[in-house]
Amino acid sequence: MPKHPHADFPRAGFLRRLGAFIYDALLVAAIYMVAGAVAMLFTVILEKLGLISLEGYQDMAEYLGVQPWFSFYLAVCICSFFCWFWVRSGQTLGMRAWRLKVQNEDGTPITFTQALIRLFTAAMGLGNLLVIFDRRQKRAFQDYMADCVVVVLSKEANQLKNWQGV
Repeated sequence: MPKHPHADFPRAGFLRRLGAFIYDALLVAAIYMVAGAVAMLFTVILEKLGLISLEGYQDMAEYLGVQPWFSFYLAVCICSFFCWFWVRSGQTLGMRAWRLKVQNEDGTPITFTQALIRLFTAAMGLGNLLVIFDRRQKRAFQDYMADCVVVVLSKEANQLKNWQGV
């Protein structure tokens, strides 16, 4: 079987991962705001239809803050962002900017299950601290848990035509 074209790239170090993390954190903040605006619009519509009442709440933010569905909805939006990009192309937008790609050791794309494991074991990015101490393998805690690696792509391999997971 021929070797996957992305199988031999070097592993990503801590600082490059940190750069992608900061970039993605800004994108997550934007997603959070858009998702919140959608939830607020939905709440306004429900109130106008008389299906809910905001009486007894100081404002809509207080109402949404006590709704369990709202927190769940925001979490699903953020988790979907990471899982969709990791499974689709191996790269979030921040990872793409820093030429990083998450993949299996043989260069193949990770599965949805691996993406979920990565997401829930990353400890909000703290799992990347293990890369500082794991100098040989350069794997984060979430990489070990999901049995995958993060590599640094060449400029050529990071081109748009290759973004579909090749």
